[in-house]
Amino acid sequence: MSVAEARADVVSNVWKLLTETGADVAEGDVLAVLESMKMEIPVHAPATGTVSEVLVAEGQIVQEGDVLVVIEAP
Repeated sequence: MSVAEARADVVSNVWKLLTETGADVAEGDVLAVLESMKMEIPVHAPATGTVSEVLVAEGQIVQEGDVLVVIEAP
């Protein structure tokens, strides 16, 4: 089993989380929406698998490169 990480592309605010630990996701699914300078930035699943960790909360400020969600891929 491999691990994939969804990361923040820019410094932003976690506006909305759309997944939770234990959820099955497909590559490309939107896991969260970030907000930066009044723009909404979707964060997509980098692989198909099961969400093993959600490392952020709505309203949290994240830095570029921060891991937001960890996915265990088969």
